[in-house]
Amino acid sequence: MEQTNQDPTKKYENQPFPEQQQEAPGTEAELQPKADHGETSYKGSGKLQGRKAIITGGDSGIGRAVAIAFAREGADVLIVYLNEDEDAQETARLVEAAGRKAVLMPGDLREEAHCQQIIEKAVSELGGIDILVNNAAFQMARQSLQEVSSEEWDRTFKTNIYPMFYLCKHAEQHLKPGSTVINTTSVNAYKPKPTLIAYAATKGAIQNFTANMGQLWAEKGIRVNCVAPGPIWTPLIPSTMSKEEVKSFGQDVPLKRAGQPAELAAAYVFLACEDSSYMTGSTIQVTGGSPTI
Repeated sequence: MEQTNQDPTKKYENQPFPEQQQEAPGTEAELQPKADHGETSYKGSGKLQGRKAIITGGDSGIGRAVAIAFAREGADVLIVYLNEDEDAQETARLVEAAGRKAVLMPGDLREEAHCQQIIEKAVSELGGIDILVNNAAFQMARQSLQEVSSEEWDRTFKTNIYPMFYLCKHAEQHLKPGSTVINTTSVNAYKPKPTLIAYAATKGAIQNFTANMGQLWAEKGIRVNCVAPGPIWTPLIPSTMSKEEVKSFGQDVPLKRAGQPAELAAAYVFLACEDSSYMTGSTIQVTGGSPTI
């Protein structure tokens, strides 16, 4: 079928978004309009046939889009999430519809013991680990430093960066040459938004962690890269931002709209497969044109 060019500024014309808020961590069921995870658009071509992947934050948003893409490329998927059971079950359904195995793993990534159990479950139920996607995140928009409690600061770091260390450490003995790790950083690592001070700081740490690990594991033949999304429409947005911020979300980038999770999936597939075999410690930026230098 012949493909036609599409204006990227008009690909999704359901913006600005309606004012809305959710309780953190938010769910796809309450998101209006619904996000596009590639349910009807992503077509696989066997790039990850027979591989076994862990995806944290795999229940919704970017994680769901990656799970769909990985499954349609031939991978089995362990879906890690906090407590959003309904969303996780829908992601599992989509993975299984692609003919691949889906395993659900709820729990709190801030606990090292839970991270160790994730690795053990992947080994026992998937038969190994070829791809680790560290994607789960927490954020909260605050207008001043005084609004950021010590507990919230601690929660943000322990959700966004600590689990990457825990999971990589416990996975190392199971990763073979050719395995890949993909971390989700953010445009905020380069262009930090002042109202997201804790979140932006963790994303800078993730960027640095990725550069370090890419060098540290290179001799093992294990590649470590990251994806830096710009503003992406997921349940995280209405559950962590004001109604006014939600309405204008994504309007300030050059493409004048927020991105959809489906628009990131191919970047994760690229970093997970052999097409990116000479990349480690690198970042793919999917920011809607927002400059990162």
